[in-house]
Amino acid sequence: MKSVLTGAAVTLGLLLASIGSAQASNTAAHQPTPQARQHGIDRAGEAYAGWLQNTSTSAAPAEMAPTASVEGIDVSSHQGNVNWSAQWNAGKRFAYVKATEGNYYTNPYFAQQYNGSYNVGMIRGAYHFATPNDSSGANQATYFLAHGGGWSRDGKTLPGALDIEYNPYGATCYGLSQSAMVSWIRDFLNTYKARTGRDPVIYTNLDWWTRCTGNSTAFRTTNPLWVARYASAPGTLPGGWPVYTIWQYSSTPIDQDRFNGDMSRLTALANG
Repeated sequence: MKSVLTGAAVTLGLLLASIGSAQASNTAAHQPTPQARQHGIDRAGEAYAGWLQNTSTSAAPAEMAPTASVEGIDVSSHQGNVNWSAQWNAGKRFAYVKATEGNYYTNPYFAQQYNGSYNVGMIRGAYHFATPNDSSGANQATYFLAHGGGWSRDGKTLPGALDIEYNPYGATCYGLSQSAMVSWIRDFLNTYKARTGRDPVIYTNLDWWTRCTGNSTAFRTTNPLWVARYASAPGTLPGGWPVYTIWQYSSTPIDQDRFNGDMSRLTALANG
């Protein structure tokens, strides 16, 4: 019996060591750049939607603010436990919550944020911060789905969102060519849709999308656009999208979002 227990202990020790080594490796591979640290990203997993926004544009705004809209917010671990009643009282009616990053991180506040927004009556969804240099799009979509990124037709759940933007840990385009980036994005989107039946929302901005995908128009007719631009109007949209679905227009005092349409259209997006 002693030898069996000893063997089990050794096996457990090796397993824990392996997990610890993997976590250390992830941390080492995702050291935030000095610029990311200036934006509050101090360690692996802390990236968030719109952490670095280039708000300049060389063209006149092609898309103005909507005449009918619904106000919302997006949150990550940086917000901790959110006072959802206060957000509801401030007029927010929907929220996107960061669920995962890469294939190595889950938001420790996800349950409070995702369930809390739902419990006060908001329509909510989950988003995934992509790190395309770490693993395939299919791998990260699967990880996202396994950690809160799913969808159900309950009228209160938005389709999952792919946050694809500036890399806080290194090269802006994650070391991928423009064509390789488009292929990675397609891999993620196809995997998610195969599992849920929904086309994910794409969160991005004109500058990054142009640099890293060549301003690809591959997804303009299938995936709703969540565009980031901190200005008085959404401006020229990336990727040939004719309209945006959500506009992230400010980060003060929390990330502010505006749905392009009235409440009935937001509910329709949730229902698919």
